[in-house]
Amino acid sequence: MESIQQLFEQFFGLEWGFMLFTLVKNLAYIIAIAVPLLLGVAYLTFAERKIIAYMQIRVGPNRVTFFGIPWLRGWGQPIADAVKALMKEIVIPTGANKFLFIMAPILTIMPALAAWAVVPFSAELVLADINAGLLYILAMTSMGIYGVIIAGWASNSKYAFLGAMRSAAQVVSYELAMGFALVCVLMMSQSLNLGDIVNGQQGGSMLNWYLIPLFPMFLVYFISGVAETNRAPFDVAEGESEIVAGFHVDYSGMAFTVFFLAEYANMILVATLTAIMFLGGWLPPLDIAPFNMIPGFIWLLLKIAFLLFFFLWFRATFPRYRYDQIMRLGWKVFIPITLIWIVVLGLIMQLPESVRNDFPYHLWF
Repeated sequence: MESIQQLFEQFFGLEWGFMLFTLVKNLAYIIAIAVPLLLGVAYLTFAERKIIAYMQIRVGPNRVTFFGIPWLRGWGQPIADAVKALMKEIVIPTGANKFLFIMAPILTIMPALAAWAVVPFSAELVLADINAGLLYILAMTSMGIYGVIIAGWASNSKYAFLGAMRSAAQVVSYELAMGFALVCVLMMSQSLNLGDIVNGQQGGSMLNWYLIPLFPMFLVYFISGVAETNRAPFDVAEGESEIVAGFHVDYSGMAFTVFFLAEYANMILVATLTAIMFLGGWLPPLDIAPFNMIPGFIWLLLKIAFLLFFFLWFRATFPRYRYDQIMRLGWKVFIPITLIWIVVLGLIMQLPESVRNDFPYHLWF
């Protein structure tokens, strides 16, 4: 990398060479993150259809292959779906605000992609290693709701608007619980840097992960993430019996597909952040051979895949909740639990170090 930088500085001068090298390096990092993420989103839909089909004793996609290769049964399905979406017409309803109607999907997917700028994939691999990474994540994930609200309002339809209001109220409710759960992680790690949060869980085994002392916060954060992404059983914004498809009922073609991609990109983001905050990120479960011989990036991917499986499992098994049950769970259960846990954790951290060491897990400090 240093030799490439010197080559740029030799051709373009010291100042311009450094600027161009930094620009090219950052663009390469962005492409290296965005392309696998979009492929992951596409094939997460394929995995969902196959896993749910297996749970319900069905077959799932098994016909669309690449160049007719027989053992790739169904693996071309996401590509075929993308081509179909690109070829379909985007119909804008009469009376809709055309500019906002088109901008809404963009405002939904942009935060889902921008949040990955501060996500560390290993101890060295991160695009922007900033100290306020956790605040940046909270800011980006909170902006996605603007696209939902604008989509419901710009469609000029009461059904779309009702779906947008229901989705906005749900996201705001569970965003508070997720934020309070992350406050506990912040108190444990004493840092807003995501890399420092992972390094704070080092210690030779998975007993040092924040999953152990913050297990209730892990459940609150993960379930709130399922609710915030409008996934089953919290998908009341798409209650077919009363408001059809919710805020995106009037969208078609690639505009609808962008909403679809944003939902799955947010699923992957929630699973990644859960793995970083509570499951040790790229750290192996045991710091002994052969576990520590596997690259940390692989461990992070395995944890993400494990958590994403629960997203799919929930959809295949749990019935949809009523809207009042969802709001009650967020406001009357999750938020009080997180507030109580913050107070308890704060009191424990104020104890003398000799007393704190007597607790079952020294990670309380």
